[in-house]
Amino acid sequence: MLCLAVGLTACGESGTALTEYVDLINVAAEQAGQTAQQLISEGVLAGDLNPQQLQAGIERGLREIRLPLQESVDAIQPPRQVADLHELLWTWHADFIAVETALAERVGQAADTEEGWTALSDSSEMAAYRGSVAAGKQVCIDFQAELDDTAVRGEFKDVPWLPGELKEVVIAALGCEWFPEDPDSIYRYPLP
Repeated sequence: MLCLAVGLTACGESGTALTEYVDLINVAAEQAGQTAQQLISEGVLAGDLNPQQLQAGIERGLREIRLPLQESVDAIQPPRQVADLHELLWTWHADFIAVETALAERVGQAADTEEGWTALSDSSEMAAYRGSVAAGKQVCIDFQAELDDTAVRGEFKDVPWLPGELKEVVIAALGCEWFPEDPDSIYRYPLP
């Protein structure tokens, strides 16, 4: 789950202001986070699950978290300063929804046997999932680096003769640490 916390000064540009954009993204991310916490508290995707229960949990996460989040951000027009980053991050997320949907379908076809779980672990859908998580981790790292660069430019924020739009400071934490350290190792069977 991505979490965006940003402190900004007004950008003074037409269209969605950066502060408004961040507020809208934060609202969408907060709602997704609350729903995820609810699913966790209900035990969705927890415990010893059979493939059909795992499929149902993945589908519920898609339906209640990922799709509403994507719909929310698709409705947001990003300001010019972050348009490329917005496109990069949310295009990855939309692609991840498709990958997760395919994985859910594949999970539901797996037999609840050692051979079934091994076949699922070795499947092209699981490989695509692992690859997408790795790509998402890199997108997050790149996005964070861009935001950090913007924060570094904030060293001029106290210079009184610079125009307001040049004083913009972005301080953000995307939560890249939520991505697994080694995406290639997730959902490997047999479990260690």
